[in-house]
Amino acid sequence: MSALAVLCLLTAVTLALGYANKARCTGPEFNEWGRSVPDYQMRSYRDVCYSDIQNLWVGRDIDRHVFPYVHGGIDEDGSLWGGVVEYPVLTGVLIWAGALFVSTDAGFLLSSALLMAPFGLAVAWWLGRLSRWRALLWAIGPPLVLYADHNWDLPVVASAVAAVFVMHRWSASLARRSTVAAVLLGLGFALKLYPAIFVLPLMLYVFTEGGWDWRGALRVAGAAAGTGLLVNVPFALAGFQGWAASFEFQSRRQVDLSTNSVWYWGFRDWTGDDGFQSAMGIVSPGLMLVSFALACWIGWLRFERTGTYPWVQVSAAMLCGFLLLHKVHSPQYTLWLLPFFVLVQVRWGWIVAYLVADFAMCAGIFRWLYLNNEGIPSGVHDGFTAQALMIGVWGRAALLVGLFVAFLSARTTIDEQPSGDEVPAETSRYRIRNLG
Repeated sequence: MSALAVLCLLTAVTLALGYANKARCTGPEFNEWGRSVPDYQMRSYRDVCYSDIQNLWVGRDIDRHVFPYVHGGIDEDGSLWGGVVEYPVLTGVLIWAGALFVSTDAGFLLSSALLMAPFGLAVAWWLGRLSRWRALLWAIGPPLVLYADHNWDLPVVASAVAAVFVMHRWSASLARRSTVAAVLLGLGFALKLYPAIFVLPLMLYVFTEGGWDWRGALRVAGAAAGTGLLVNVPFALAGFQGWAASFEFQSRRQVDLSTNSVWYWGFRDWTGDDGFQSAMGIVSPGLMLVSFALACWIGWLRFERTGTYPWVQVSAAMLCGFLLLHKVHSPQYTLWLLPFFVLVQVRWGWIVAYLVADFAMCAGIFRWLYLNNEGIPSGVHDGFTAQALMIGVWGRAALLVGLFVAFLSARTTIDEQPSGDEVPAETSRYRIRNLG
């Protein structure tokens, strides 16, 4: 217990450092909209202290304290109005709550940081319970400093980690554990979507652990889908146009500099072509689905050898496929991957290399934007900024391919069964046959 307390204390210190890093961009004065002046945009890029939280204070009616979705929509040019934000509904409510009692972007950054800090601490506690000292990767890892207050990602990371914790540390029946875990993943879907991809490997785990339990697998799918619907339906009924606008915004989003994905950096000379953008709307999700299917299939082959479906490792590999192939790769997505570095025993070289590449990308992209906006030469041959950016973008991409394989071949740092849980007889007999 004392070790967990120290872990949470270290996490609190790191979260404070993360806030201080972003707070460098606030003030010292504010205009009539509560925007930091002077030269907010220039400083945020130059000093690498940019935050979506601070940036979106103006432009989404957050500064006007409009409740999200209910009275808004999206224009033909893709502009959101009436309190609509480009995130799922629970994140929208979190954003609205963080803005309630503040009048500047600095106040919004602080209140949002305080609102999200308990989620970051909860992740540390759960990871500590699951993987002991390895949870230091979360508690004192550079990504927590860089991204804890970059966007509203700590709550969704907490939902995904909580699902793993429930499955592997709660002494209850498989049916109860998997149902609660599915509910948590459904809540994650209502925060940032990506935990929904973990439902399939969880279904396969329940199906195999329960002795070909079709009902259990369908119960997982139903609990996750039902939770997502239960959260979203009230908003859809209260203001369908505004609720649907957030999904439409993401579906319309084009491959451009703001997406920062391999699709932009690899094909940026083509991004002005409508045909290319239309093709990306099919190619990107299509390849993601292929990567998901491949990860699940390799997980099944491993199940046939070991008798246990590696749902955590498969989830980690699926996330690698998502990060590599999605047309948007925001910097803070590293927070999504970081818990899997704790939960899966990949070699330390993979972890260190990824964190170095991620730092190069983070520092490089904002410094590069600063140079571009100021008209300063910023090509690969003009200095280290563009070189660091390319090392970060392509190094990170190559490492995601490698990690896809590494995750699927590694063990977890957690027990396969929570203490006190009984393995179904059908599964035990299968394992005896398989191991014999």
